[in-house]
Amino acid sequence: QVQLVESGGGLVQPGGSLRLSCAASGSILRINIMGWYRQAPGKQRELVATITSGGNTNYTDSLKGRFTISRDNAKNTVYLQMNSLKPEDTAVYYCNADVRPYTSWRFVSYWGQGTQVTVSS
Repeated sequence: QVQLVESGGGLVQPGGSLRLSCAASGSILRINIMGWYRQAPGKQRELVATITSGGNTNYTDSLKGRFTISRDNAKNTVYLQMNSLKPEDTAVYYCNADVRPYTSWRFVSYWGQGTQVTVSS
Protein backbone atom coordinates (compact mmCIF):
# COMPACT_ATOMS: atom_id res chain seq x y z
CA GLN A 1 0.00 0.00 0.00
CA VAL A 2 0.96 3.62 -0.61
CA GLN A 3 -0.03 6.54 1.55
CA LEU A 4 0.25 10.27 1.04
CA VAL A 5 0.16 12.40 4.17
CA GLU A 6 -0.17 16.17 3.93
CA SER A 7 0.73 18.66 6.62
CA GLY A 8 1.18 22.39 7.07
CA GLY A 9 -2.30 23.71 6.56
CA GLY A 10 -3.99 26.13 8.90
CA LEU A 11 -5.35 29.61 9.40
CA VAL A 12 -3.37 32.54 8.04
CA GLN A 13 -4.08 36.22 7.56
CA PRO A 14 -4.27 37.75 4.09
CA GLY A 15 -0.77 38.46 2.80
CA GLY A 16 0.71 35.68 4.90
CA SER A 17 2.52 32.51 3.90
CA LEU A 18 2.18 28.79 4.44
CA ARG A 19 4.25 25.81 3.42
CA LEU A 20 2.50 22.53 2.75
CA SER A 21 4.27 19.19 2.77
CA CYS A 22 3.20 15.81 1.44
CA ALA A 23 5.15 12.67 2.18
CA ALA A 24 4.59 9.45 0.28
CA SER A 25 5.30 6.18 2.02
CA GLY A 26 4.76 2.48 1.57
CA SER A 27 5.59 0.04 -1.18
CA ILE A 28 7.07 2.58 -3.61
CA LEU A 29 9.34 1.62 -6.47
CA ARG A 30 9.22 4.95 -8.25
CA ILE A 31 7.27 8.23 -8.24
CA ASN A 32 6.70 10.12 -11.46
CA ILE A 33 4.65 13.32 -11.27
CA MET A 34 3.66 14.82 -7.91
CA GLY A 35 1.24 17.67 -7.55
CA TRP A 36 -1.10 19.81 -5.54
CA TYR A 37 -4.76 20.40 -6.19
CA ARG A 38 -7.32 22.36 -4.23
CA GLN A 39 -11.06 22.40 -3.75
CA ALA A 40 -12.93 25.39 -2.40
CA PRO A 41 -16.45 25.05 -0.95
CA GLY A 42 -19.00 24.61 -3.72
CA LYS A 43 -16.33 24.38 -6.43
CA GLN A 44 -14.64 21.63 -8.37
CA ARG A 45 -11.18 20.43 -7.52
CA GLU A 46 -8.59 22.36 -9.53
CA LEU A 47 -4.93 22.01 -10.36
CA VAL A 48 -2.49 24.15 -8.39
CA ALA A 49 0.89 22.85 -9.58
CA THR A 50 2.74 19.72 -10.60
CA ILE A 51 6.39 18.70 -10.65
CA THR A 52 8.13 15.83 -12.39
CA SER A 53 10.87 13.68 -10.89
CA GLY A 54 13.32 15.73 -12.92
CA GLY A 55 12.08 18.99 -11.45
CA ASN A 56 9.99 20.32 -14.34
CA THR A 57 7.09 22.34 -12.97
CA ASN A 58 3.67 23.37 -14.19
CA TYR A 59 1.41 25.94 -12.54
CA THR A 60 -2.09 27.21 -12.96
CA ASP A 61 -1.51 30.60 -14.57
CA SER A 62 -3.35 32.60 -11.90
CA LEU A 63 -1.04 31.25 -9.16
CA LYS A 64 2.30 31.78 -10.86
CA GLY A 65 4.55 34.05 -8.84
CA ARG A 66 2.83 33.41 -5.52
CA PHE A 67 3.03 29.61 -5.22
CA THR A 68 6.16 27.49 -5.62
CA ILE A 69 6.22 23.70 -5.86
CA SER A 70 9.31 21.67 -5.06
CA ARG A 71 10.18 18.11 -4.14
CA ASP A 72 12.77 15.99 -2.42
CA ASN A 73 13.04 12.73 -4.34
CA ALA A 74 15.11 11.08 -1.63
CA LYS A 75 12.30 11.69 0.87
CA ASN A 76 9.42 11.08 -1.57
CA THR A 77 8.09 14.45 -0.46
CA VAL A 78 6.55 17.35 -2.33
CA TYR A 79 6.17 20.88 -0.98
CA LEU A 80 4.04 23.89 -1.80
CA GLN A 81 5.23 27.28 -0.67
CA MET A 82 2.33 29.73 -0.72
CA ASN A 83 3.03 33.45 -0.39
CA SER A 84 0.86 36.56 -0.46
CA LEU A 85 -2.15 34.47 0.38
CA LYS A 86 -5.62 35.78 -0.41
CA PRO A 87 -9.03 34.86 0.99
CA GLU A 88 -9.84 33.21 -2.33
CA ASP A 89 -7.00 30.74 -1.71
CA THR A 90 -9.11 29.22 1.05
CA ALA A 91 -9.65 25.57 0.18
CA VAL A 92 -8.77 22.01 1.03
CA TYR A 93 -5.42 21.27 -0.58
CA TYR A 94 -4.79 17.74 -1.83
CA CYS A 95 -1.55 16.05 -2.72
CA ASN A 96 -1.40 13.69 -5.69
CA ALA A 97 1.33 11.35 -6.86
CA ASP A 98 1.77 8.92 -9.75
CA VAL A 99 3.40 5.98 -8.05
CA ARG A 100 4.70 2.67 -9.31
CA PRO A 101 4.36 0.32 -6.38
CA TYR A 102 6.58 -2.74 -6.06
CA THR A 103 3.44 -4.81 -6.53
CA SER A 104 2.40 -3.32 -9.88
CA TRP A 105 3.85 -3.03 -13.36
CA ARG A 106 2.08 0.27 -13.95
CA PHE A 107 1.82 3.68 -12.32
CA VAL A 108 -1.13 4.32 -10.02
CA SER A 109 -2.50 7.72 -8.98
CA TYR A 110 -2.75 8.23 -5.23
CA TRP A 111 -4.33 11.08 -3.25
CA GLY A 112 -3.75 12.41 0.20
CA GLN A 113 -6.55 13.10 2.64
CA GLY A 114 -6.34 16.86 2.20
CA THR A 115 -5.30 19.71 4.45
CA GLN A 116 -7.41 22.80 5.12
CA VAL A 117 -6.00 26.22 4.30
CA THR A 118 -8.04 29.18 5.51
CA VAL A 119 -7.04 32.73 4.67
CA SER A 120 -8.94 35.19 6.82
CA SER A 121 -8.42 38.20 9.04
